[in-house]
Amino acid sequence: MKRKVQALILTICLVAGSFLTACSKEKNVEALNIVDDNYRNYYEIFVGSFYDSDGNGTGDLQGVIQKLDYINDGDDKTDTDLGFNGIWLMPIMPSDSYHKYDVKDYYDIDKSYGTMEDMEQLIEGCHKRGIKLIIDMVFNHTSASHPWFTEACDYLKSLPEGAEPDASQCKYVNYYNFAKDKGGVNTWHQVGNSEWYYECVFWDQMPDLNLGNEDVRNEIENIATFWLDKGVDGFRLDAAKEYYSGEVDRNVEVLSWFTNYVKSVDKDAYVVAEVWEKSDTIAKYYASGITSLFDFPMSQSDGRIAKTVRGVADDKSFTEALEAFDSKYRAQNPAYIDAPFLSNHDTARVGAQYAYNENQMKYAAGLLMTESGSPFVYYGEEIGMASSGKKDENKRLAMYWSDDDKTGIANDPVGADKVKQKFEPVDKQIEDENSIYNYYKKAIRIRNTYPEIARGTIQAVKDIKQKNVSAMTKTWKDDTIGIICNSSEKEVKISLKDIGMEKMSVCNYLTVDGSEITSTKEEIKMPAYSIVFLK
Repeated sequence: MKRKVQALILTICLVAGSFLTACSKEKNVEALNIVDDNYRNYYEIFVGSFYDSDGNGTGDLQGVIQKLDYINDGDDKTDTDLGFNGIWLMPIMPSDSYHKYDVKDYYDIDKSYGTMEDMEQLIEGCHKRGIKLIIDMVFNHTSASHPWFTEACDYLKSLPEGAEPDASQCKYVNYYNFAKDKGGVNTWHQVGNSEWYYECVFWDQMPDLNLGNEDVRNEIENIATFWLDKGVDGFRLDAAKEYYSGEVDRNVEVLSWFTNYVKSVDKDAYVVAEVWEKSDTIAKYYASGITSLFDFPMSQSDGRIAKTVRGVADDKSFTEALEAFDSKYRAQNPAYIDAPFLSNHDTARVGAQYAYNENQMKYAAGLLMTESGSPFVYYGEEIGMASSGKKDENKRLAMYWSDDDKTGIANDPVGADKVKQKFEPVDKQIEDENSIYNYYKKAIRIRNTYPEIARGTIQAVKDIKQKNVSAMTKTWKDDTIGIICNSSEKEVKISLKDIGMEKMSVCNYLTVDGSEITSTKEEIKMPAYSIVFLK
């Protein structure tokens, strides 16, 4: 009833030819409508670069705790936070590397990040604010310093020449993929000076686990249970297509096993996997029953969003692709939740993708926030942080909190280049209503107000006359929302009748420069790079 009253008020304003801002007071008091399920807005954090709580130069878990109110303060009545209600922590377990994707101990916290007590405090702080916390689960490989691997290698090096290993003497010899006669194969490395080699697809310090071994699976199940019992809400699975490189069916089986086990421990746990593939292959992975897979076809500088923003692809192909992907994925897993993103720790940042064109960067974020599922935003993208080249360290620079106050600002990763930031730091952008920060904040608030954006069945409008314009509706339960996007650098006029939305009224919008949406009952004038929402 409340929404109907608000829609009526807005319609009266529009018929009168007024700007939508004439109704802004009524619009802005609309309550958030956050559903407590696994549809979330996730914020990805590289802990070592996020916030340094003790001044030693390394970001830590206490730093994340101190910045929880920046992410989400847990108070729906205030408007001082970004509104993310999910956090993904990149690896936090003990490791010899800065990135920590080579785990030495699956049951502890890396000392540079803090203690298990810090982790427990972070979990509690997240849950008090309605934030779900997921952590990186890396089990394609371990560190070469992991006790399983070192004990296996010591055993193999002790064997007489020509002798075969015996798992009854060292069970860890079956935890990895060891073989003879693999010299010269670039994904296999020698065990000391022995005749044995071990498989490692990524790096010689990350030996691949033998995921077909029952003991290995039992170990992984125990690790998952440990962290679920600690209170984490799920896992992000690293390198899922490399469990058995090039073998989709075997990888699907691994994901099915792990997902089923996690759900048996906690039916509400969320599992999302990295499968860096095209949509047809991603659809095959959804047959595993996994909750989510990252939507790589929509991401990065060559994805559907970027092509739409740049005008390389017709706008209608964007909404039609959303509808087609949804149908394709849903056919394999009716309960799937898409996981769209623009960038992450392995890719160029959004700024680099769009040559630091602020309007295009904002609009790309707006398109992301119109997608179904649980969007993921990499830390720092809300202020347009810069990256440079292909070096991973340059993609994981210290969060740019302030120029004036150095409190909490971590050191960049060792080996990173000096990369000049193109946009203002957090403290300045918060005060600028037209900043990238405030664009993200508004886009997330809109998403948190209309749950059908994330959950609704997509219907793309296919017969649109204007170039660089797309439209779709999303229906969830008894609610339908219309979404119109203008990817043009110029203002366009949209006939609501022509796109079948003549019975709907504007309820919210996103513009990249603070421009207002002008509308009558029949027509909407949309500024460049704008998105309009209708009910």
